[in-house]
Amino acid sequence: MTTVQRNAIVTPADGLIVYDTDLKLLYSYVLSTLSWVPVSGALPRLNFKRIRSTDNLATVLATELAAGGGAKYVLTSNTLYEINGQVVFNFPIDLNSAYLTGLDANEDIIVKTSGNLFDGTTGGSIRNLTITTPGATVFNLNASASTLTFLMRDCIIGNSNSVGLISGYGLVFMSIVNFSGNTNGITYNNIGQLLLSNQAWFSNNNGTYEKFTGTFNLIEKQGGFSNVNTGAFGLDVSTAGLTITGDAVLESVVFTGPTPANYVKPYVTPSATTFTGYNFNTSWTVRAAGIPTEADASAVADFSMDYPVNTGLGVTLNNSTPSDIVKVGVSTGTAPVTVYSNLFRFATDAGTSGYNRLKYVGKKKRIFQVTGSISFQVPGTGVFIAYINKNGTPLTQYKIYGRGAAVNDIIVLPLNATTELTTNDYIEVALQRNSGTTGQLIVPNITVTIK
Repeated sequence: MTTVQRNAIVTPADGLIVYDTDLKLLYSYVLSTLSWVPVSGALPRLNFKRIRSTDNLATVLATELAAGGGAKYVLTSNTLYEINGQVVFNFPIDLNSAYLTGLDANEDIIVKTSGNLFDGTTGGSIRNLTITTPGATVFNLNASASTLTFLMRDCIIGNSNSVGLISGYGLVFMSIVNFSGNTNGITYNNIGQLLLSNQAWFSNNNGTYEKFTGTFNLIEKQGGFSNVNTGAFGLDVSTAGLTITGDAVLESVVFTGPTPANYVKPYVTPSATTFTGYNFNTSWTVRAAGIPTEADASAVADFSMDYPVNTGLGVTLNNSTPSDIVKVGVSTGTAPVTVYSNLFRFATDAGTSGYNRLKYVGKKKRIFQVTGSISFQVPGTGVFIAYINKNGTPLTQYKIYGRGAAVNDIIVLPLNATTELTTNDYIEVALQRNSGTTGQLIVPNITVTIK
């Protein structure tokens, strides 16, 4: 019987036991106190409410519906709500820092067929549930404060019109979530720390599975897979203004599907931190099957300056002995005939000062090996030195000497150095006359590789 019916019993017998269908408890009548008390061992846990598939939500969640002004269920903060069976909600749920859980995601199911299912500005937790919203959206969560947290784990989201939007939280942690049969995916926006672990996106999803917009301090997406359907996109980072203030990691996620070009919708705004043939910028470390690896550890660059036979780039040294050290490629009025290739996490500088320069634009400091060669024609007998410069300063421990024996002799020298580079450090090549005939050097060829 209901609570009202129990309380309406006239002069109940001492020890009478009834089951309260509203409170889901056995009660015994105690004549000495003229009161109903829960049967020993059946005392409910504090801050707990169970919602069964057979319940009338207007009754079981009457307090929550009143708190939402009759338009949504505002759950009671710090209360555990257990879903038992399939429950169809007619109004949105405001988590309000409550905990929503099932015992078996295959059996405990939340359904809503229009509007938004989870709608609010607070945090909360969802566990062990199947969520399905045919014709509706699962999430419309816009946190009112960047200190709020949203947690979801061990859930299935399936057959929904849209997974929706999660925005503005300090921390979002979603782990072991299965996405299946959804028409549109999810957008994460302006989140301090976004942790996505072992998520499964099946090929029967459509639209864009996951999209990042706004500003994040940290993104870590690790494990799981994304089987990208024809016409769908697995991961979208193309929205202008997407900013990572800390680091972003995409690790051990497997991308599969009939159209590899749709696994990731890449950054589209050209900049010194994006690279042709790659999807992400320098804020990301990417090691995932099916898409290119992107990490500062993989940074590489090379250039070659190659003039036709009997021509070259002039390098003018002063008449001191030894002469000044002059970069090969300093402004001569005409850009050198230089081809830059295989630039990944490296860039070239604009303007004459950037000629024959390779600049590291990765975020992590690391050690690089610089190799190459230079050939140059000398004005006469003399000893000449080739240098590798870092930020305009010769790495003198790696200088190498060459001797010219006659006018127009060609000297060919190897280039080799090991050096530490941090963001915006750059490498160039320079020449010096140590002794001998003064005059201009002619450089027909340089090759430099950094990796």
